[in-house]
Amino acid sequence: MKLKDLASELGLSPTTVSRALNGFPEVSEITRRRVSEAALRLGYRANSNARRLATGQSGAIGIVLPLGPAQNFGPHTSEFLSGLGERLAQFELDIVVAPLDDDDEMPVYTRLAASKRVDGVVLLSPSVKDPRIAGLNALRLPFVLHGRTETDLPHAWLDIDNIGAFHRATSHLIDLGHRHIALVNGPPHQTFAAHRERGYREAMLERGLVSNPALIGGGRLTDESGFRLAQRFLDQTPRPTAFLASSMMTALGVFRAIRSAGLELGRDISMIAHDDVFPYLNADNMVPTMSTTRSSIRAAGARSADLLLQMIAGKPPEEIGELWPVELVLRESTAAMRHTA
Repeated sequence: MKLKDLASELGLSPTTVSRALNGFPEVSEITRRRVSEAALRLGYRANSNARRLATGQSGAIGIVLPLGPAQNFGPHTSEFLSGLGERLAQFELDIVVAPLDDDDEMPVYTRLAASKRVDGVVLLSPSVKDPRIAGLNALRLPFVLHGRTETDLPHAWLDIDNIGAFHRATSHLIDLGHRHIALVNGPPHQTFAAHRERGYREAMLERGLVSNPALIGGGRLTDESGFRLAQRFLDQTPRPTAFLASSMMTALGVFRAIRSAGLELGRDISMIAHDDVFPYLNADNMVPTMSTTRSSIRAAGARSADLLLQMIAGKPPEEIGELWPVELVLRESTAAMRHTA
């Protein structure tokens, strides 16, 4: 299928279809999605060589992956990259993966910008005050931040409502009669973890409850981290009657600690976990099924590609920012507090 055939099928001009496929900002989001869906359905693939010659672009986006032992290269990153790759593949765009074995990413971005190997980059795992924003603005390298950070500098971003998600989850547990609620969070310097703790604390405060610092902890989003934190919390007096887990991975560790303590999830202890919709870890298939705050990180990867292409095409970064709502899905792991617990 040629571009003019796709345009004829949609009843649009070839110029409009070309601009939609290449992320030009003057094309509406509705038209962009309509064209993208039709291109995928009808098997249209852009002539990448012709596009690169016409635009002078490299036809690739970059992403830096820290590989140190303290970094979180795991299922969350894999799912995000899958969504990003699926979206870019529709336009024969490549991903340049730059591995990093220390904590300073800026030399890598400087090298990518100087070499012109990429047209833009996606930033992962932002900190509360992320220094990369200023550095990338200085390099004039287009970028999209997956998450948020506290800065007045213009930048494109996509995030989920972590504050609202954990506020709602905490409020639900309080409605069930729970007062001692433990938070098994991510690394405290990262924005998503700070926002989830804020939502938790605000919900507690609104209901006249005081957050217990001894029941709040964070670390890598792994089974082992969840297990160790939950063990520590369960040793407290009074012990928590409910848990909030920042990941399905940490929730597995919390579940293990609950069983090791001779308690039953959904009966003695309640839990709500954040669910990134992993295809191999389904909350509906757990026993008991897991209540979750749900959002697809794969979909976030695909949308991050869309937003970066818009910015590369000339849309100002201050006009690119999306905050996605998070769904609360209640299942068997949450129940009213048992006063004998």
